[in-house]
This record gives sequence, structure tokens and C-alpha cells, in this order.
Amino acid sequence: MAQQLHYKIFNSAAALPPEWDNLSLKNIFLSRAYLSVLEQSAPDNVEAHFIGIFANDTLCAIALAQYINLYNVTTFTPQQKDFCLKEYLFKKFSSRVLILGNNMLTGQNAYLIDGNSNEADVLKAFENALLDIKSQYRCKGITINLIAVKDFNEDEFPDFKAAGYHGYYRFSTQPNMIFDIRSSWRAMDNYLSDLTTKYRTQYNRARKKAEGIEKYQLNAEEIKDNNPCIQRLYLTVAGNAGFNTFHLPENHFYIFKQQLKDNFRFYGYFLEGKLIGFNTLIKNGKDMDTYFLGYDASLQKQKMLYLNMLYDMAGYGIKKQFSHIIYGRTAMEIKSSIGARAEKVYGLIKHTNPLVNLFMARFFIYFDPVVEWKERSPFKN
Repeated sequence: MAQQLHYKIFNSAAALPPEWDNLSLKNIFLSRAYLSVLEQSAPDNVEAHFIGIFANDTLCAIALAQYINLYNVTTFTPQQKDFCLKEYLFKKFSSRVLILGNNMLTGQNAYLIDGNSNEADVLKAFENALLDIKSQYRCKGITINLIAVKDFNEDEFPDFKAAGYHGYYRFSTQPNMIFDIRSSWRAMDNYLSDLTTKYRTQYNRARKKAEGIEKYQLNAEEIKDNNPCIQRLYLTVAGNAGFNTFHLPENHFYIFKQQLKDNFRFYGYFLEGKLIGFNTLIKNGKDMDTYFLGYDASLQKQKMLYLNMLYDMAGYGIKKQFSHIIYGRTAMEIKSSIGARAEKVYGLIKHTNPLVNLFMARFFIYFDPVVEWKERSPFKN
């Protein structure tokens, strides 16, 4: 006998049912603490909704949905081909997006289901909740253009067809770069011994360039005290991204540290007492997710800041014996040069205008063309 499921939509982490965190134990990005971060310090154009699926009165699945308003965001960089046309078409036809998932992360951080529920039934309930949220925005005079579900690798991609999802286009964007930590690596020296001569030389060169830089972990108050500088460094990197859908508010990392405490690590890079860069890490069970970073563009090449940050993240993951480091999208080639592998991720997307939806495959390729890059092989075997 099929379960009788119903959903509830929550717009505040404080309103979540007490048993919510019993399900979120497997993924910190669906925990009450993390959802509080989204509620308190989300980008101005992002609104979070939390979905609970119930079998009778028992919570059996949880999910995150986000509404993203891209109308006032410069999505593409002016250097891109057809910049003006892309901006115009995107804002006219695709600027208001509703996703099941997290637009600020890479990977399956959309939902969790308990072990007793039928996945197809739960997925259908999630879609019904999305359509309900879409109707709520319609009542406020906001027309949702796109509905999407993200991100899944090939093995975990659900059978959305069996769940009754119709008219969606399956898409793939830039891959998720994942650094697998070998069981033989107990310290950074073990990792270095597995590199070829070329990539050990790269490591040694980067470390030499970084001489004089001091790295410290910052607590919540130290993050708060450095907020203006942190924001400036973050925007330097974010401004160079090829595709932007949001900018973090200035208090984001401070709120993050307050809520997640030791599960969120903020490292500052200082040169002669001045903050010139930072990176952030999130502990998520046996995985460690890299989060946002920033640096002084005038010192980036001279000090090889970005590459040194990648090595520092790898070193921390090895030292603490995580299984994987999730480096996310972007900068695939340099991430592969330290040993991260590319994992294709997929999602579903559907335009709410049936005529436009017929051409979704062409539109998607136009707005998000394939990025050509060369994968590196830094290990001896």
C-alpha cells in the first residue's frame, strides 16, 4: 500500500519541526543551523523555503528550495561573446528561477529521504511543493520563469520519469572537482611522494612564492572586525566569474561562523599584518566542502595565492583524514593539477512557458556553453 504523503513549506528555520535534524544528520547543508545561515544572511536576490514531507504525521523527507531573482544581477561578464544579447534574453525569459537544491553549492544538497519511503512518491511531493511555492509567488505578482532540480552525479541521479516529472530537460554544467584522499596519506609528505616530479616542483615553487605570508584561523569576532576587507577580497574573485547569480552580503561569513561554529573554518592570509586573502571550509561528515574565498588581485600571481590555498585545503583534509574534499566548479584545470578529479553533475530544468520550453536544450547550450579545459594527471599512478 502506497504511503499517503503531504508536504509543509516553512519559511523560517525556527519553525522547522523538532525532528528535522534527525534527518539532516547525513548532510550539514540541510541542518537547522545551516538553514539559519541562509535565512539570516542570504544574498539579497535569494529567498529560501524549507520543505518537509510527512507520512501521516511522521517527517520522512526534507528539502531546500530557493527562489532566485536575477533581474538586477549582471549575470554574464562583459567580455563574453554576445554579452548584451545574452543579458537581454536572460532577463526577459529566465530571470526568475525556483530550484530544488542549493544554488550556492555544488552537489546533491537538495533533499534527504528516510530509508522507509518510496523515492518516486517523495520526489512527486517535492514537485507539488515547488508548484505551490510558484503559485505563492504568482499571488505576489511574480512569475517564475524556470523550475530546476540540482545537482546529482550519474550514480545518484533519480528516476524522475517514474516520479512523474514531465517536460524537463536534463542538463549538465561544469563538473564538480573532487579530491579523493588516499588511505595511505597520513600527512602531506605522503601526498607529495605520490606526485610526479613536475607537480612536486609546482608545489615547491608555490610554497616558495608564499614566503612571508602568515595564515591564521579567524573566530567569529575577528571575522566581524575584518568584514569590509573580507567583502572586498571576496568581490574581487566573484567579479571575475563567468556566470554570476548572486553576491554574498557582508555579514555572511560572520553569521556562518556563529551558526556552524567549528564545522566552519575561516582562514585569513596576512602579509605584513594586512589581510590579503582568505579561504573557507565546511566539515560535512567524511567530506569537506571548500566554500568561498577571496584574494588581493595585485598579489595573486606574485604570491600564487590561489594555488597555495588549494594546497592548504588539501593539507587540512589529509591531516584530519577526510575521505573527500569537494572543490566545486570553476578553475577545473588548476584544481586537477593538485589531484582533483572531474565528476559530471546533472540536473533538470523546465521553462514555465511551454513554447519556450520546447527550445530549452538550445537555450541552455547558448547561455552555458561547454568550457574547454585540459585535465592534468599529477600522480605517478
